[in-house]
Amino acid sequence: MRKDVRILLVGEPKVGKTSLIMSLVSEEFPDEVPLRAEEITIPADVTPERVPTHIVDYSEAEQTDEQLYQEISKANVICIVYSVNNKKSIEKVTSHWIPLISDRTDKDSRVPLILVGNKSDLVEHSSMETILPIMNQYQDIETCVECSAKNLKNISELFYYAQKAVLHPTGPLYCPEEKELKPSCIKALTRIFKISDLDNDGVLNDNELNFFQRTCFNTPLAPQALEDVKNVVRRNMADGVRDDGLTLKGFLFLHTLFIQRGRHETTWTVLRRFGYDDDLELTQEYLFPLIKVPPDCTTELNHNAYLFLQSVFDKHDKDRDCALSPEEVKDLFNVFPYMPWGPDVNNTVCTNDEGWITYQGYLSQWTLTTYLDVQRSLEYLGYLGYSIICEQESQAAAITVTRNKRIDLQKKQTQRSVFRCNVLGARGSGKSGFLQAFLGRNLQRQMRIREDHKSYYAISTTYVYGQEKYLLLHEVMPDFDILSEPDLSCDVVCLVYDISDPRSFEYCAKVYKECFLDSKTPCVVVAAKSDLHEVRQQYSQSPLDFCRKHKLHPPQPFTCNTNEAPSKDLYTRLTTMAMHPHMAQADLKNSTFWLRASLGATVFAVLGFAMYRVLLKHR
Repeated sequence: MRKDVRILLVGEPKVGKTSLIMSLVSEEFPDEVPLRAEEITIPADVTPERVPTHIVDYSEAEQTDEQLYQEISKANVICIVYSVNNKKSIEKVTSHWIPLISDRTDKDSRVPLILVGNKSDLVEHSSMETILPIMNQYQDIETCVECSAKNLKNISELFYYAQKAVLHPTGPLYCPEEKELKPSCIKALTRIFKISDLDNDGVLNDNELNFFQRTCFNTPLAPQALEDVKNVVRRNMADGVRDDGLTLKGFLFLHTLFIQRGRHETTWTVLRRFGYDDDLELTQEYLFPLIKVPPDCTTELNHNAYLFLQSVFDKHDKDRDCALSPEEVKDLFNVFPYMPWGPDVNNTVCTNDEGWITYQGYLSQWTLTTYLDVQRSLEYLGYLGYSIICEQESQAAAITVTRNKRIDLQKKQTQRSVFRCNVLGARGSGKSGFLQAFLGRNLQRQMRIREDHKSYYAISTTYVYGQEKYLLLHEVMPDFDILSEPDLSCDVVCLVYDISDPRSFEYCAKVYKECFLDSKTPCVVVAAKSDLHEVRQQYSQSPLDFCRKHKLHPPQPFTCNTNEAPSKDLYTRLTTMAMHPHMAQADLKNSTFWLRASLGATVFAVLGFAMYRVLLKHR
């Protein structure tokens, strides 16, 4: 909502503009009326809408045309005052004032107009018959008020309506000619309906209506009031109520009714609660709440955020197969202004045999977005209504900013759940295969991936000492000269070479010596395509000798050319190294250390699958 409201009064001389302002302030008709009243500010605590209001007078005798134009450009609402007993002042409304204001305001952001018929105490008849055709002709006119500065009739109402025209404008919501909601309003209310439909059955049941009412108006509806609302819809719409719940059509009808009855503030309260501004766009403050991420810190979703995302998944997994079909994904993102996930996402996270994103893959993609681009994650959570459903101040409550990595090294322990592994290697060394193998895809499945659907990221879970962690693999482009800080900044490095290509290892050796030799980042050399015949590398040292000299693990054999899903042992090892970078390389080589880590992974993978089946039964 606006922080303040600026009301400008214009009109012909002697129609009573200044008298109206002075009568409002002093609550009595002034004995002497100056040519022009000074600008008055009414404090927020004495206005119905709790917003400071500035009232500005215009006097043709005291001000120039240029000053008038400046005031028009600054005004939030303009009251065109005429005298009900002066036909010429009424004619001037359309012949002079409306065209003048129209010429001086931006066509895309028209200022609302209020027609004010003053001196109603001097006549017995109403001017409404003359004014109604003018109101129908000009869309910018919000309303017309007849009042009297002398006997104080409708003075406070006049300024309340002016305030309301700014804070709760009709223009963006409703088309009076068509007598229906505008498309942008329908779109916004449809999103609100879908967010509020917690079980995604297409109707708002009593519990959902009560939650919606409490969220927007801080008070639940009594059972009888709920029935009354539904009965109003039933009487007016055949398909407004279904299974004793309010349908989208019924929900939109109610808001049309509110607006037609002059209760725009009800609809605006709902729209603003769900993040909309006066142009029915989601505000930057709503989508991008402030969050500070210091250097060397990362961003993760917290427990409550995962619970919310699980509920969103369950809401849209209609066939209960623990995967999202393309139609279910489309339905999930229906509350977004665009589709946020492209086909590359299906090659970034785990999918089922049909290529649909699994429950685990869905959470992994959210984890990846939050880690790589927290602002985008906040935006997405905003579209889904996180702060509303979880009753939080903003989406920032969903994010954990981890402590500085340097502190983790000092304390020799970490509280992080997501670890980044940058995968480097020469072209054709097997990096892409290494990423896809992490998602359980052997070479045969990988060959079905289209080039334009390829992803340079892969993320999934691993278990280290029974703790579930996310490992994020990033395939770094092999152009050595343009390696950037993000390409080198990570928790563990994977240097991949092709054992069947004699020139492949040289790249790994060069990258290690130039970028990681003096780094505290753990490095692992991976001998990829280990199912092929190994050839001698055209480098001054063999890969094994190179690793011994630099106190690295021996090259780890790896292949994705398997009948089943490739082994995950190496990924567990990478995650363990990322979690324990303080451990000396010698300790990491210790076979019992890796045995314990791998055993923990196996046990918890089995337990995890058992729990998964139990949860599936409950669903």
